[in-house]
Amino acid sequence: MRYAVWLGCVTIVFAMCGVTIAADPLGLQAGAATSNITPELGIPIVGGFAPYPAKHVHDELHARCLVLDDGKTKLALVVCDLLGFHRAVSEAARQQIEQATGIPRSHVLISATHTHSAGTALGEKRYSPEQQLDLYQQFVAKRIADGVRRALITLRPAEVAVGTVDIPEHVFNRRWFMKPDTMPENPFGKIDQVKMNPPAGSANLVDPAGPTDPTVSIIAAREPNGAPIGVFATYSLHYVGGVGDGHISADYFAVFANHLTRQMDAEHQDPPFVAMIANGTSGDINNINFRTPRAAKKPYEQMRYVAEDVAAKVKERIAALPYRRDIKLDARYREPTVKWRKPTEEDREWAEKTLETRPIVPGKTDLSRIYAERTLALVDLPETTTVPVQVLAIGGARIGTMPCEVFCEIGLEFRQAAKSQPAWMVSLSHGYFGYLPTPKHHDLGGYETWLGTNRLERNASVILLDNLKEMTAEITP
Repeated sequence: MRYAVWLGCVTIVFAMCGVTIAADPLGLQAGAATSNITPELGIPIVGGFAPYPAKHVHDELHARCLVLDDGKTKLALVVCDLLGFHRAVSEAARQQIEQATGIPRSHVLISATHTHSAGTALGEKRYSPEQQLDLYQQFVAKRIADGVRRALITLRPAEVAVGTVDIPEHVFNRRWFMKPDTMPENPFGKIDQVKMNPPAGSANLVDPAGPTDPTVSIIAAREPNGAPIGVFATYSLHYVGGVGDGHISADYFAVFANHLTRQMDAEHQDPPFVAMIANGTSGDINNINFRTPRAAKKPYEQMRYVAEDVAAKVKERIAALPYRRDIKLDARYREPTVKWRKPTEEDREWAEKTLETRPIVPGKTDLSRIYAERTLALVDLPETTTVPVQVLAIGGARIGTMPCEVFCEIGLEFRQAAKSQPAWMVSLSHGYFGYLPTPKHHDLGGYETWLGTNRLERNASVILLDNLKEMTAEITP
């Protein structure tokens, strides 16, 4: 009681003298939580060209949440075990979070891991800019909001470490130049200059068409000199795969989280420790070494190998990082206008003719028919769209986001341009707008540039990256 009276008197005196007292005497705080977002069996799994119904849940899907509060600003970081989600899911979740907690929607980062063995949150009309949320999308949005609210409940004094570790052995560029006259036709009956996922070990391979990004970026929060609270990591690895038939699985992203929890000796901690790993810029990156033939692996064998190795190296790096309490938080958010990439009259005629003349063969995946259907689905798009992009500042770290499968070179350029380090990007944030190649890669062709896989204008990566650079420059180092 005496302390309360004394603090009140001091506050009045300081106010009279024009002195501002920090809104939160506890300083930096952090909290973490998870929400289960596993769908019902039977939901379409959309990791491949032909969706198939889920038959079994090998491991549950989650929305993993970390909230940071420096006393003036709160940030929420959410990683969802999904291939991707429609923009409307992020809009609904962030609206619920803002209404329930007061955290501005601009300060909430929601991304998808891009596991290829999850139920779809893209909606029935995945190419439509606007849609009403279906039942599963509503469920996901609500569970994301619940997770952030629960993370807020666990807020306690914290210190944060930020750093990176290079793990190059698991990432490979999947776009390859091939020897003359060995490139197969694409679904449109044309020849690209590069091929995505060529035959591993083939004598016809020349060189990969781009670099990789070996860096795992890390934000670790713990109680002051005490128990771990959460880890938000990012790695530019598409996914690993190798699941059972019809299995729902969160892929290596969940194995990483579980193994890091064991490594941190936090399996039975209360409040729970939450680890998560987001997808960096992996639009042209995967886990296949194309220079050698692929060896047969049992289901889940390769993803466990990759995830446990990455988790062990992240744990080792965290142990060497300095923790600080004087971490300041900030955020910027924009929705720049970009043109949709729409079919030409020639594209439309090709699509209509393809669907008329190519018979449907039961049990066969016909890429020409699939891309003809995708081409026609894009005809009625408006000329332009707004695209959500974001920058979060956590101490010296800068995190940029885009709602696409972003090419590695774009992430590397963002990192190099940022004056404050470390800097990195998180893909598949606040929606799914298809692949995002650079203009150079548009000219090379390949799967990631095909109409229907790629949906934004040729120069979209330049427009979005310029916005991220400007937003990053607005934040005081």
